Amino acid sequence: MAIKYVLLAAVLSAACAGAVQAQEPIKVGLSGPFTGGSSAMGVSMRDGVKLAVGEINAKGGVMGRPLVVVERDDEAKNEVGVQVAQELINKEKVVATLGFINTGVSLASQRFYQEAEIPVFNNVATGSAVTKQFPAPNYIFRNAAYDTVQSAMIVEEAIGRKGFKKVAILADSTNYGQFGKDDLLKALTAKGMTPVAVEKFNVKDTDMTSQLLKAKEAGAEAILTYAIGPELAQIANGMAKLGWKVPMIGSWTLSMASFIDPAGPNADGAMMPQTFIQAPTTPKRKAFIEAYQAAYKVDRIPSPVSAAQGYDSVYLLAAAIEQAKSTDGVKIREALESLKTKVEGVVTTYDAPFTKDDHEAISGNIPVMGIVKGGRVEAVDMKDLEGDKALRVKPKG
Repeated sequence: MAIKYVLLAAVLSAACAGAVQAQEPIKVGLSGPFTGGSSAMGVSMRDGVKLAVGEINAKGGVMGRPLVVVERDDEAKNEVGVQVAQELINKEKVVATLGFINTGVSLASQRFYQEAEIPVFNNVATGSAVTKQFPAPNYIFRNAAYDTVQSAMIVEEAIGRKGFKKVAILADSTNYGQFGKDDLLKALTAKGMTPVAVEKFNVKDTDMTSQLLKAKEAGAEAILTYAIGPELAQIANGMAKLGWKVPMIGSWTLSMASFIDPAGPNADGAMMPQTFIQAPTTPKRKAFIEAYQAAYKVDRIPSPVSAAQGYDSVYLLAAAIEQAKSTDGVKIREALESLKTKVEGVVTTYDAPFTKDDHEAISGNIPVMGIVKGGRVEAVDMKDLEGDKALRVKPKG
């Protein structure tokens, strides 16, 4: 009888050990600017990530294990981003990292993940070079509309739809602004056009008079912008002071509260590409918006695009880990490059979004043009948010 009790105890002990092992958390890094001028994007992305993690854990986690997010504030500074990357890799032992808001921080930091064979999901940074920094096997993925896509949409709106003949470019001095400016120039060249003015400004500049006067004197009919922070509001407010109102058409950052609120009524009419607009046009989007509002006690999401893309990046990563049946970086990368299950997100439903040679989940047919009206962003063409168009998917091949 004593032997039976010993054997039973051994079995129970092994079972308990297995249960504990099964519940070992899967640690995922989260890097973004949660303070400073880019914080509207960083905080919204972080909060979208946390919503998704909470939902997944409530349903049993990934491979029966809970996801745990290890977040670090990179302050939108390249050198801090580098330190964060090394800490998440070497100390926290994360299996992947989500985030990067700023293109410069991404390009400076993600090489450490590449060397460690740990996948990175750029869920906001849009610089075209981000996913092309390394050859295959490439551990850098993205589910944001990169700048080649956005610049083509901006130029098409200004030249193709609006018919403007003279445009000026105003871009900030960051990597994001300057890479975006280069993409705009390429898109304009493809249309056989040259901007009448190309002006640069710095982060935290509060007076755009000089740049705007040069654009005005050159006869600009529209201002094309690429910038990451509240300086965009200085452009809109600067035009108002000069008594000169021409359309602002720029990158997705014109949708953020850090532009809309300080610009006030001067923000109205600004247009930008959007992967997600805060409108309950599908059940998934309605549920996401309501969950975000309830969790964070807000009505308007500070940066809806950042929140939505952060949320979707978690589900894409979780699907890859489940498919790989492993937290090994190589196996997660391989699974991402060959996802077999569709992933329903709030931006779109992802159907084999990545391949070995294409690590961009968002193609040109997915974003729509948004416009600021009364402190909110709406779709320029509301039909784009209705029916099948509301969840466009990336064409295969």
